[in-house]
Amino acid sequence: MIVLDNVTKTYLMGETTVGALRGVSLRVEQGEFVSLVGASGSGKSTLLHVIGLLDRPDSGTLSINGRNTAELPDDEVARLRSETIGFVFQQFHLLKRMTASENVELPLIYAKGDRPGANPEDLLKRVGLERRSGHRPNELSGGQQQRVAIARALVRRPQIVLADEPTGNLDSQSGAEIMALLRELHAQGLTVILVTHEPSIAATADRMIRVHDGEIIEDVRKPASELKPAPSAAAPLPGYALTVRRRWDVMLINLEQAGRGLWSNKLRTCLSALGIIIGVAAVIVMLALGSAAQLTVDRQIEALGSNRLVIAPNPQNTLGVRQQPGAVSRLTLDETLHIDGRIATVAAVSGEVRGGVQVVYGHNNASTTLFGTLPGYQEIYNSAPVYGRFFSLDECRVRARVAVLGTTVLTELFDKSDPVGQTIQINHIPFTVIGVLPSKGSTGDTDTDDRVVVPLQTAMFRVLGKKYVDWIDTSATETDTVPGAQQDLLELTRQWPHIPGVTNDSYRVINLAAVAQAMGAITEALSLMLASVAAISLVVGGIGIMNIMLVSVTERTREIGLRKALGARGRDIKMQFLIESVTLCLSGGFIGIALGWMISLVIGYFQGIWLNPTLLSVLISCGFSVGVGVGFGYWPAVQASRLDPIEALRYE
Repeated sequence: MIVLDNVTKTYLMGETTVGALRGVSLRVEQGEFVSLVGASGSGKSTLLHVIGLLDRPDSGTLSINGRNTAELPDDEVARLRSETIGFVFQQFHLLKRMTASENVELPLIYAKGDRPGANPEDLLKRVGLERRSGHRPNELSGGQQQRVAIARALVRRPQIVLADEPTGNLDSQSGAEIMALLRELHAQGLTVILVTHEPSIAATADRMIRVHDGEIIEDVRKPASELKPAPSAAAPLPGYALTVRRRWDVMLINLEQAGRGLWSNKLRTCLSALGIIIGVAAVIVMLALGSAAQLTVDRQIEALGSNRLVIAPNPQNTLGVRQQPGAVSRLTLDETLHIDGRIATVAAVSGEVRGGVQVVYGHNNASTTLFGTLPGYQEIYNSAPVYGRFFSLDECRVRARVAVLGTTVLTELFDKSDPVGQTIQINHIPFTVIGVLPSKGSTGDTDTDDRVVVPLQTAMFRVLGKKYVDWIDTSATETDTVPGAQQDLLELTRQWPHIPGVTNDSYRVINLAAVAQAMGAITEALSLMLASVAAISLVVGGIGIMNIMLVSVTERTREIGLRKALGARGRDIKMQFLIESVTLCLSGGFIGIALGWMISLVIGYFQGIWLNPTLLSVLISCGFSVGVGVGFGYWPAVQASRLDPIEALRYE
């Protein structure tokens, strides 16, 4: 069953090379009970570790069930170790955060193939611990912990049980109970190999092999007449349904264990996740601010008007002095009406004037801005009245005294009452309110709702006393037609009377939609820049996660060695630490999302704006958290997966 041929193993201790095994050849048949004895440092434990596939020999061959283990890759060695060999360690090597039942079940997590295992509860009952299955190792005595370790060694129904000083840390009574249990296992047909330095323990075996300075110096089998009758074999253990785990099951178990590991070091976990929490919260807040800024720009675009093109006079030179643009206007109603219907890509036209006025209703009064305009104002500014109506072109021609109010003027004059049909005084001139404009909000320091809109001719000749319009507003039919409409309007203005003192074209056509879009692009770029700066803190937090995971690998070196001894492959260990890293980052990410949301609401409350984190910002934050967990947890996971099992078990 087990064949060693000229096996050697050396260790380097400082500058000294120590030969632990020197050309050892050995054959152990199935069903034997063998004891390895010798003084400390004789090489007996090294021989046991080589047989248990925890350590590879420097030279020679080891065959188990006819398979040469030297030719097997690490994953196949792990599988052979899991299915064939059960370990009972002197130090027990039970995981403190797991119960006795969970410790026994641990090898099943890494089970491969179709070979059934045993039920952990049945095994604990077999070793007399059925009432202790829910206890953790620190709640058990040394003998009870060793019994749990034996049950764990049997859960995969191995063919070989290897025990390294199984009674070394026990009192005499507990040691006798453990040896009786090993004899019972031998009676069931298992091959048992134990390491001991006690003659009385070695004498219980059917075969004693003495090791000295890395060589076998004695191999004694008891004569048949001296063999003790084996105790009656217990009934075989029933199969266990959880033997072969699917990948999803293993991932859930690793996730549960990751949660336990993080919870067992709560303060360190919180400090580790702090960088992720701050980074995610910063990303959420910055993206919320960017979204609010973009919304403000959109409102400004809406307030300026859709696809809006403005015709205004160019600067005039008077006696060598350059006037402010638009200071002298020669735009008349004729030029305004000249546009309507002449350019197919122009959807609406409105000449406009404005001036400050005093508005009175009853005992309420307000200083506001009067806008004189044409019915095209509704389409250009997307300002169809929310209730009531807008004035008609006929009312403009007859200079009707009708007015449409902005919401700010409405609040100051009428509070919550209905203004439609009421009479107000504009600079002591009575006007009838016929509608209310939709709210547009503020653009910078300008309240676009603080206005009264009246017919153009009424404003010019009854209120403001103007002969010319201040500018002409137009709106293109589509966004794509704005450049063409702008050029057509410029060509049309060249047919109008020239303004004296203007050196080039008398009029210019301003594309306000392009200005607003440029503002939006700048705002979006600033938002991305702020989010990128915030994301830097995620990277800093990720570096902290990597440091903590590297510390965790160092602290849990013996646990890693144990898991490998129980059949875990390198990728199983790697997956476990990656899941822990991602779990830590996601936990910090979720807390950061909640914190960022609260900060956004607080900032929005004090700034008087609605900062609503978007789904995109949440998804980006979660994606960053997972990416940081995988990216910065990968190297510690690789380091853990590369640990040699026997070196890890020896780590102090």
